[in-house]
Amino acid sequence: MNVLETEWWTLALPPEWWADSEEDSILVGDRDDVGCIEISTLHKEEGDFDQNSVTAIAQEESEQVLEWQPVTLGEFSGVSSRYVEEEAAVREWYVSSGTLLLFITYSCDEENGGMDDAAVDEILDTLMLATE
Repeated sequence: MNVLETEWWTLALPPEWWADSEEDSILVGDRDDVGCIEISTLHKEEGDFDQNSVTAIAQEESEQVLEWQPVTLGEFSGVSSRYVEEEAAVREWYVSSGTLLLFITYSCDEENGGMDDAAVDEILDTLMLATE
């Protein structure tokens, strides 16, 4: 396993997955180019995020009307959902830990939907806060 480290969080990646930094997000994908995970990090100036605020943000920010399910990813918790849009299968997560909120999406061609679900879940379950 390789460890992806940012200033705020870490994630363990299997050798067949790559990571790249964009302007406002981190991209993670498999070498087969089936799909791609995108992670954006937001910070709260004061106080911590709680489950209610994370759910409210997810409902407000999502372009789709979705049914959100509670989820825990490593040291982060929040909500997740999935949908199909323009021939793409999309999974979304809004998860928080303390003052950090992560917005995570995984998308792939609709015909490949579900193919990487187990691998994506395994990767996201390794999300940890960065140690100082």
